[in-house]
Order: sequence, then structure tokens, then C-alpha cells
Amino acid sequence: MVSVLSTGRLDGKVAIVTGAARGTGEIIAKRFASEGAKVVVADVLDDRAKEWVGELGDSGAFVHLDVTEDEDWQRGVAFATERFGPPTVLVNNAAVLFRAPITEMSNEEFDRLYRVNLRGPFQGIKAVTGSMKAAGGGSIINIGSSLGSFTGPAEYVAYAATKFGLRGVSRVAAVELGMFGIRINTLMAGGGSNEMRMPYHPGQSSEDRVRINQVRAGLPQLAARGNSQDTTAAMAVFLASDESYHCHGQDYSVDFGRLAGMPAITPEALAALGIEHA
Repeated sequence: MVSVLSTGRLDGKVAIVTGAARGTGEIIAKRFASEGAKVVVADVLDDRAKEWVGELGDSGAFVHLDVTEDEDWQRGVAFATERFGPPTVLVNNAAVLFRAPITEMSNEEFDRLYRVNLRGPFQGIKAVTGSMKAAGGGSIINIGSSLGSFTGPAEYVAYAATKFGLRGVSRVAAVELGMFGIRINTLMAGGGSNEMRMPYHPGQSSEDRVRINQVRAGLPQLAARGNSQDTTAAMAVFLASDESYHCHGQDYSVDFGRLAGMPAITPEALAALGIEHA
């Protein structure tokens, strides 16, 4: 069962969270349930999701959902409606990562990221629009990347292209669906699933990645306070709740302030991280 005391910020909400078997999606799903939402955990990793979805009790249920398949989306929405009621919140979190220089990126890998990371959310928006219209409105949260949605990191051409594109999908959907009370925002996460990232950083632990990001941010006092995925989940709760009613068609980044610029790495900052300064 969810142990966090609910404050009821999402009471009455029915949410579908994609890619929720692990990582950021799992954290968001658990946080939503703790705030009173009924949550459909959607993923293709059936075994991983079933390991923990029982913790949500009557507030959660799992459905197998491949975001690239319209039939899966229709089945997922129907499942949510039958189990909890029409979905009023959608978190398009499912994504895949592949890293390679442009000259070594295959068309097949580029297309795979496009189908999951960009076309998948597009299909999801179409799938839930009817239920949200009938409910008088809703909130769609598209999970972008704090760097991939704004900058062009080397060797991330397909990932960056899909995350840039997701911002465009969010803006157009916001313009078209706002009249029905459906809000759409893009939440740029500062860090995703370690399992997604680690194949491209062999030999580095997740703790190493946190330390590296802290140095890059130059804000060890901020970066050391908790996991960025927890902050992403907290932002998702806000955007899903009625508290954010006037937040629409916007981008929200959780990135330790990295997009503001790169401060000098001072000896004091390094010392705070336990790194000796030569």
C-alpha cells in the first residue's frame, strides 16, 4: 500500500501513466496514488510493473500498453474507464534512448525513437481526448528532457529530435484542445531512468552520475537534496491538479538550473561534493 499520507490534491482524478513500470514513471504513479488519484500503470514491461503495482491497493491497476499501437491505447482507455472512470490525466512518460553519432545512427534506430518518444504521445493525446471532453476537461503532461528538449547533446540526435518535437506537439495540442478545458504542458525532466541511461555510461554507477551532474550544475547544495525524479513527480502532481488550472501550453524544467548557464566550478563546490581540488 502507498505509505505517503494523502493530502487529496488529486482526489477524483483518473490518471494513465505510460512507461510506469520503472524509473520516473513508477515514481510519478506512486506519487499520484498517494495524492488521491486512481492510477493506471501502463507499460510493456508486464513483470516489472506487477512486482510493485499491488502497493497501490485499490488506487492502482496495471494494463499492458504499447504506446505505438492504437489498439493498445483504445484498450487502455477502456480499461481505465471501466475500472476507475474516464481518464482525466495522461502522463506521456514512455520513452527509449539510443546514443550514436549522426554518421553511425541507423534509420531503423532513428525511426524506433520517433515511434515511441514522439508518435506515441501523439497517439495518446488522440486516445484520451474524447473522455476528457466528456469529463469537462483534463490535464495532459508530456515528459520531455531538460537538455534534449532545448539543446543538442552530442550523439543524441534521435532523442533530441523527438524531445524537441514533443514540445511542438504540446503547443499545437494546447491551442486545439484548450477550448474543451484540456490543458497540455511539457515537463522537462532533469534525469530519467538509470536503466535507460546506464548502457551509454559503462562503469559509472547512478551515484557517479548524480555527482557529475552536481558538478556540472555548480549547485551541490541544491543537487544533493533528493532525487531529481522526485522533483519531477512533484511537478507532475502540480500540473495534474486543479492548482495549476492556468498553466497551459508551457514548458517546465527540472534541471538544477543548468539551462540558466554553467557557473564556474569553485574549490568550495568541489569540496562540498568530497572531490579534491588539484
